[in-house]
Amino acid sequence: MPRYHSRDLRKHRHSEVGNHYLLTAVTQDRTPVFRDFLAARICINALRLQHHQGLVNSLAFVVMPDHFHWLVELCQGELPGLLKAVKGRVARLVNLREGRTGNLWQDGYHEHAIRRDEDLRGAAGYLVANPLRAGLVENLYDYPHWDMEWTVE
Repeated sequence: MPRYHSRDLRKHRHSEVGNHYLLTAVTQDRTPVFRDFLAARICINALRLQHHQGLVNSLAFVVMPDHFHWLVELCQGELPGLLKAVKGRVARLVNLREGRTGNLWQDGYHEHAIRRDEDLRGAAGYLVANPLRAGLVENLYDYPHWDMEWTVE
């Protein structure tokens, strides 16, 4: 996965219900907010809430210390509203928990529309392997902040 910078996080793009997207959101100044276990769980719960509300079919995610990657099928609405809801909820709860104020996230987000001929399982496997490539763990199962629809082989 490439490293994302604020200038790369595009805004106001087109999204379509039924399409699959790989989404990335990055913390302000790449601050490792999610090194804290409970902050990472707040982020995960915000992602799962969108799934349980039927807005997306969440296929895979990984929460890294300073960003998250999320593979979804969009079921309702549009990507800007989806990411605004997730980022807003996470910022509100993390800031409340930590007694802080201010921006938690960089503006915008990155998305990659998955073409019909792309391998969703392969994209999901690559996404959740981020902690391995970043050297955070030697075994994926030692990293607690990921989930995937399919079994990792």
